[in-house]
Amino acid sequence: MIVIHGASAISPNLLILGGTTEATALARAAHAAGVTGTVSLAGRVAWPRDQALPLRIGGFGGVEGLAGYLHREGITHMVDATHPFAAQMSTHAVAANAATGVPLIALTRPAWRAQPGDRWAHVPDMAGAVAALDRDRANVFLAVGRMHLTDFAARPGHRYTVRLVDPPQAPLPLPDTRVIVARGPFDVESDMALMRAHAIDLVVSKNAGGTGAYAKIAAARALTLPVIMIDRPPIPPRPEAATIAQVMDWLAHAGATERGV
Repeated sequence: MIVIHGASAISPNLLILGGTTEATALARAAHAAGVTGTVSLAGRVAWPRDQALPLRIGGFGGVEGLAGYLHREGITHMVDATHPFAAQMSTHAVAANAATGVPLIALTRPAWRAQPGDRWAHVPDMAGAVAALDRDRANVFLAVGRMHLTDFAARPGHRYTVRLVDPPQAPLPLPDTRVIVARGPFDVESDMALMRAHAIDLVVSKNAGGTGAYAKIAAARALTLPVIMIDRPPIPPRPEAATIAQVMDWLAHAGATERGV
């Protein structure tokens, strides 16, 4: 039971927009604190991680659908703990917050910053990464996720290594591709071994931030490999927290007895 500042003791009804390691950890913390809630996933992974709170899978149907869900389910607090590149969902959350008054905070990973020895070429988006591969044939470790592989069909001349959580259910759009099925987090030594085994020449990566996906970046640095680093997409301003403790403190003080819906 969490005490809401300036009000009687209530048990908030929390919606966590999830899909990240941080979201899973937040659900555990909320459950341990006696908070009622739901974790929502987009459904892009066949076998999602177990969650400490009830799980819903699938989209909401845009801003109107999300606002309707908040109203129907009596949601008192919403935490956006999606991936930093889930810009559409994050934008919808901001709009639903404005439409309903349900308090919103984002649990955000700090972006990675280049360290001595890194050989990064920054690009603003996925199209920029595709354009950056207009070069001689190379062995590319393509760490952009399954949803973006079709973007790179415009550069069929490279040999790609991709790492996916689930085995592909259909042929990939890249003619020369090696698929590794594995679920992180990964460590630097194993990613260095992977890059050596597949003679990787360069890495393409989103700036996901956090620790769970960082091993490939540290491995590329150790092997002096260039990295095409895709910068994060813009998201409308919203309150943000960097740690689960900060989110739990916000949850105890955000005060949602009057939700404005």
